Amino acid sequence: MRRAIFTEDHDAFRDSVRQFIDRTARPRAEEMIREHSIPREVWLEAGRQGLLGLSIPEEYGGSSAQDYRFNAVLAEEQSRLSAAFSSCMGIHSDVCPPYLVAHGTEEQKQRWLPGIATGELIIAIAMTEPSGGSDLAALKTTAVRDGEDWVINGSKTFITNGHSCDLVIVAARTDPTAGAKGITLFVLEAGTQGFTKGEPLDKVGQDEADTCELFFTDVRVSDEHRLGSEGRGFILMMEHLTQERVGAAVSNVAHAAQILSETLDYVKERKAFGQAIGAFQHNKFLLAELVTKIDVTQAFVDQCVLAHGEGDLTPVDAAKAKWWSAHVQGEVLDACVQLYGGYGFMNEYRVARAWRDARVTRIWAGSNEIMKEIIGRDLGLG
Repeated sequence: MRRAIFTEDHDAFRDSVRQFIDRTARPRAEEMIREHSIPREVWLEAGRQGLLGLSIPEEYGGSSAQDYRFNAVLAEEQSRLSAAFSSCMGIHSDVCPPYLVAHGTEEQKQRWLPGIATGELIIAIAMTEPSGGSDLAALKTTAVRDGEDWVINGSKTFITNGHSCDLVIVAARTDPTAGAKGITLFVLEAGTQGFTKGEPLDKVGQDEADTCELFFTDVRVSDEHRLGSEGRGFILMMEHLTQERVGAAVSNVAHAAQILSETLDYVKERKAFGQAIGAFQHNKFLLAELVTKIDVTQAFVDQCVLAHGEGDLTPVDAAKAKWWSAHVQGEVLDACVQLYGGYGFMNEYRVARAWRDARVTRIWAGSNEIMKEIIGRDLGLG
């Protein structure tokens, strides 16, 4: 089905993104997998092409697209290269900047946003802790007032861009008695005394992502590093998680659709028992189901993209898009591996890497179970 949400401007932007990926990122794809990171040169070229500043106003070096469809186009094309590449770039350009734009002081915006737009400052966001994943209200990292400063102690884990980041938005507890209302956000700079990074974690997939643990031991920062009002960190995270979740949905569908397209080409060429394996009725029916699931899911996600661009996307609909797209992505890629047979279990084949990469999408940005909890509560089920 033809998608009707994009204009000629979006199509032209898509062409420029594809050129960047084909010229700069794709030739280094194996290097990124091998080194478990995106080379700094790729970040800088993305910045020069204006791909990192869509959410950043022009006065701070961005392009101020003010049309979320451009963000969606970027996420789709990056996901077609790899889910991990899209995740790293998306955290930097789509997830983190809105926090600074909406809640940063003028000094903070001038200090950090231009470098984020150029790729000179790589940014991450640190919510998840070793003792808890999706339960953000229960985090244990603390920030304690000491005169005009804050002293931060604790740790975070599973932080995308963690090992290479120059900046990180950190959620810390500033009032141990206030529950969710006792959380505040801070922006920390790499190299600050007491702020250390673990080595990249040995993950099942997402090889290109330098995911790691972050440790804070008596990290002293001035109040100028506080992002937003004291005690409003949880509220701000909940507000911005809507964009993170619709962005995840966009990436999930694009990633699965790309690998499904490649699988369709494969089953037309691969022969067994004297005919193409795609011609067997079981496989034909299976592929018909998969294509339909992708198209139907894409239609819902597209409507979420439009709604978010208009400021109308609810957290509940974002949760629906996130969990369902991740679920369909898993079904599609598992079936694609099966269609490839033994080759589908070989890391040299993209389908195998994609299958591994996709497993985490049912966990991050709030697990699928948490998404269903959000939807269930909205139904009045407690």
